[in-house]
Amino acid sequence: MQHRIPLLRLPAWAQDVLLAAFVTVMQVQGTVVRNSGEPELVLRPLADLGYLGYVLLVVSGAVVAVRRRWPVAVFGVTALASVVYYVLDFPDGPGWLGLFVAIYTLTALGDGRRSLAAAGAGIAALATCWLIAAADIEPPAAIGWVFFRIGASVMSATLGESVRSRRFIAAEALERAELAERTRDEEARARVDEERLRIAREVHDTVAHAIAVINVQSGVTAHVLDKRPDPARETLEAIEQTSSQALREMRTILGVLRDDNEGRVPHPGLGQIDELTATAREAGLDLDLEAGSPPPSVPSAISSAVYRILQESITNVIRHVGPTRVTVALDYGADSVEVRVRDEGRRGGPGDDEAAPGLAGRDRPGRGILGMRERCRLLGGDLDAGPLPGGGFAVTARLPLAPSGTANA
Repeated sequence: MQHRIPLLRLPAWAQDVLLAAFVTVMQVQGTVVRNSGEPELVLRPLADLGYLGYVLLVVSGAVVAVRRRWPVAVFGVTALASVVYYVLDFPDGPGWLGLFVAIYTLTALGDGRRSLAAAGAGIAALATCWLIAAADIEPPAAIGWVFFRIGASVMSATLGESVRSRRFIAAEALERAELAERTRDEEARARVDEERLRIAREVHDTVAHAIAVINVQSGVTAHVLDKRPDPARETLEAIEQTSSQALREMRTILGVLRDDNEGRVPHPGLGQIDELTATAREAGLDLDLEAGSPPPSVPSAISSAVYRILQESITNVIRHVGPTRVTVALDYGADSVEVRVRDEGRRGGPGDDEAAPGLAGRDRPGRGILGMRERCRLLGGDLDAGPLPGGGFAVTARLPLAPSGTANA
């Protein structure tokens, strides 16, 4: 196994200090060495005017140490030192290294437009001063160094802008990647919330229907247990079947929270309508089913929604009305299916009260009706529910056979 040797990386301030020391030494030493062999070409010695030439070379090199913190000030100091140096006719040499580093830093750490404008204005002013100072230079061929300084200054500014642009593009790419990651996380959380809502709705429909049926059947059992044991036994068997069916549906609904497929059954749909109506009849409803032949391919979401709407409607009748006559109709059109559930209301009797709490509570949109309406809207359909003029209650749902929603039933 190969081990990577950790790279030694100095802090930025330490790098700048070393760079400033290198530039200072190169400027001073390089200028002295270049002009040591040709004293007749030296117009003004570095030691003249109180060693001002040495001071200018040292200052323009040492100031590089703070280039990251004050890039504009460093550029101004190095440019001023260069102008004074060449106007006073000090000998030429590598005394422009600090200036080139300052120009590069100004554009590399700048904001693009303003930093380029500042660098361009500075280079133009420097070029003018350099050309004026070199007007009577001897030999005339030495003026090529002036054009070299101008070209190198432009190249330093261009290189700095290129580095800044690449850094900006990389930062934008990283920001887009982070935004995409956050968007994926938000979409994942939204899908989890949708799945939780679907599970809660399925659990409500399954449990509410089973409990309502079991409540009615257990009441019948308690009433006839002593006098008529055979019907009581049949009712208990019906309770057992209803509870078993509810448990199977619960395992199917909650099975998505597990990793295995053990014990799962298909979601209830049009194929289980007959079982649903049979259970309703056992609970005491006089139920008539009017259903045509479904199209060859009904989407599973629509099939499950039809089943759940019928289940919730029948559960409401059992809970709020009790034994009564119920008509269920399923009409399949070319591009939609219509579900109608109508009941005749509570059957009259000596002890009946038309204003019973159960009936009054059905006039208000409870969670069951709201859940059915929400399920329809998710699939691009609509639902109407309300009391009938002559008594009773009606639920009508229309669902497109090509669902426009995003729900998965």
